[in-house]
Amino acid sequence: MHRSLLNAHQPPMSFTLTSRNSNSPSTVLSHVAHTMAHTCPRSLPTSALKLSYKYRSSSQTRSVSDSTETAMSPAMEEALDDVQKLRDEFLKVLRNRRSGEVPLSVEPAKPVAHPLFQEASPPTFSEAMNACPKANIPNFKDKLHEENLYLITEEGEQGRLPVWILSMKENNTQKRPAVVFLHSTKKNKEWLRPLLEAYASRGYVAIAIDSRYHGERASNISTYQDALISSWEKGDTMPFLFDTTWDLIKLADYLTTQREDVDHSRIGITGESLGGMHAWFAAAADTRYAVVVPIIGVQGFRWAIDNDKWQGRVDSIKPVFEAAQIDLGKTSIDKEVVEKVWDRIAPGLASKFDSPYTIPAIAPRPLLIVNGAEDHRCPLAGLEIPKSRACKAYEDAQSIHNFKLIAEPGIGHQMTAFMVKEASYWFDQFLMP
Repeated sequence: MHRSLLNAHQPPMSFTLTSRNSNSPSTVLSHVAHTMAHTCPRSLPTSALKLSYKYRSSSQTRSVSDSTETAMSPAMEEALDDVQKLRDEFLKVLRNRRSGEVPLSVEPAKPVAHPLFQEASPPTFSEAMNACPKANIPNFKDKLHEENLYLITEEGEQGRLPVWILSMKENNTQKRPAVVFLHSTKKNKEWLRPLLEAYASRGYVAIAIDSRYHGERASNISTYQDALISSWEKGDTMPFLFDTTWDLIKLADYLTTQREDVDHSRIGITGESLGGMHAWFAAAADTRYAVVVPIIGVQGFRWAIDNDKWQGRVDSIKPVFEAAQIDLGKTSIDKEVVEKVWDRIAPGLASKFDSPYTIPAIAPRPLLIVNGAEDHRCPLAGLEIPKSRACKAYEDAQSIHNFKLIAEPGIGHQMTAFMVKEASYWFDQFLMP
């Protein structure tokens, strides 16, 4: 199991900025503000780890054995141990609020005719998702194989994980890469159909789930909101991020032990907004997710509290903070309320499991972070430390090409066609033969 550096030198903040009209690889532009175009420095130490080919970009041509490693310095050994301790501690937190662990099992399910959106005016079309590259296959619908199933990930109603899998009907038994897709707040797995179909057409096994208290796991348009407030009041669940992270670990169990059509070494994960955060934490917790693309999800929770930039994220799930404000006897939501809510509903989110620690832990696996340059929910300034530490981790792992952060100019909290295409190129680069 690979482990990465947690503590690293922090150079001045800079990001890779790209044109929305460019093709991959991204066109690097200077930003109108004071952020300069950047790729991580490449001063590779002689003691860096040698990596399996699956973690290398196509442009890296060194011959490497899966089992061959160079000698590591004591400092690197200590850093690797730190990351393993981080994962162990995170898993302990995830286990702490389970309703009851059970052996993983699979149950059949039926297609969802009328998926639940927890919005007054549900969306009907996504220009961004429909821009995803798709193979031109005659009679595509007839050749598409769809599966619906439930994974039982723990006891209780929310331990029933709805899974939707799309792939092309094939006569051969060749194993294929897989990508897991995660929806944003108030949506569901069925909303992701354009992405699943596009990836399936290109030879992937495309997978989507309903996150906790969404889709089939919700009963009305306030289910998720009610679960967040209940978590604040009772402290017995973690509906914001961590409960679904547990499900994604169990999904990796299923994909690597019960799917003969999936190449276990080529599993990717991505998501939008809430789904982007789910992808980030699942990859930090579980190295079986080999390629990672969080879209408009990565942020600095501690940085936002310290720099009074927490409002954008708080507004996305405001009722739980309003409940906490009342309980704490406050006249308004302030940074103390925000910190107490995070500590209650997602312990460690604004401290030991925040992005400065969990983003570098993904190294050396290919990681593309895609955000909007003007996103008030994921402020770029809050990514300075996680970005610089990730650069150091990938540099020390001799995998500098495996990390990229793109901030699309002029874009707020919005997944764009450009982002979808960049994610697609990234997965093809690292997961396709």
